[in-house]
Amino acid sequence: MYQNEQEDQHMKYDKEEKTILDAYKKEKMTLSTPSKKEIEAIKATAKNTLVKDKRITIRLYGHDYKGIQKKAIEMGIPYQTLISGIIHRYIEGELISRTG
Repeated sequence: MYQNEQEDQHMKYDKEEKTILDAYKKEKMTLSTPSKKEIEAIKATAKNTLVKDKRITIRLYGHDYKGIQKKAIEMGIPYQTLISGIIHRYIEGELISRTG
């Protein structure tokens, strides 16, 4: 049986991901151990993906600033990380504006 089946119920997958996961669950495909070269390529890609290379300054209403800090504390992350994550999710289409 597939080990992470419970976790999958909470994830959203696109069509291609669902096809791959279904094939894996039905044992139509197996996972292989990546070569050292592949591991290095994966590490380099991950490192470049996670590099935040732009700094910005924004002005917020005091109420919004306190609210974002409170939410960040509840989540156990720095408020800057929360703001960055919200912006990223909006840009990727995961957050949608109610007004437009």
